[in-house]
Amino acid sequence: MRVALCQLPVSPDPGVNIGRVREALASAARQRADLAVFPEATQARFGSDLRAVAETAEGPFGQELAEAARDRRIALVAGVFEPAPDGRVFNTAVAYDADGALVAAYRKIHLFDSLGQTESDVVAPGSVPTVVDLAGLRVGILTCYDIRFPELARALLDQGAELLVVPAAWAAGPLKEEHWMTLVRARAIENTIWVAAAGQVPDPSSPPTRAPTGIGRSMLVDPMGTVRLDLGPDPGVTVAEVDCALTARVRAVLPCLEHRRRDLFGPGPSWTRDAEDT
Repeated sequence: MRVALCQLPVSPDPGVNIGRVREALASAARQRADLAVFPEATQARFGSDLRAVAETAEGPFGQELAEAARDRRIALVAGVFEPAPDGRVFNTAVAYDADGALVAAYRKIHLFDSLGQTESDVVAPGSVPTVVDLAGLRVGILTCYDIRFPELARALLDQGAELLVVPAAWAAGPLKEEHWMTLVRARAIENTIWVAAAGQVPDPSSPPTRAPTGIGRSMLVDPMGTVRLDLGPDPGVTVAEVDCALTARVRAVLPCLEHRRRDLFGPGPSWTRDAEDT
């Protein structure tokens, strides 16, 4: 499966952002992508009025995402905002297949109440780890700050995830870029799984804000922790292959998932390897 990392600047205006999504999908199509991963908050940047732009996953912005996926025959994952019952919003990653059908809506579980930010002032937490069939693979979804919580990635693996996707708007700050790179690689290494993480970059056309926008550094990391793609700090769309045969080969020689002490740390779905079939 070929995955596109779509590293975009994000405007406060959803209309501007859907135009950028369409341009990125055109580039992904030229590079023969099957799945495109967009940043967290693709609908509208943090620091704008998220309550005003929030809509259900079937609302106008979602319909535009569905149409864009269908037009290019590329599945996609992108960050949007849904109304929450308590007056806040959900920070949601929606997934559409290549027919434009909405197949998942993951509401961010871990909220970024750290390092001077309080996401929970505006965002309500989700509670359901989400794995979905997308572009021929079982895809588990994390959003930005979720990457700091290895138990969530492991829960997605136990639900059968073959690829983890991570829409993000990773804020700049002391050592933050090093944290991002280390954590994305760590989730790949400890789970012997592919990780595709797509981030925002600052939008020079938008007014300054203290809210996080993103450092870029979108990455595709293989099950041995090798960085296959790193988009650096600038906007761009780059495509590479996710090879599940490599996953099987890595797990055959590095069977750490088989060595889990479920008797000490709790049961979960069994994992078996079948390297002979690769």
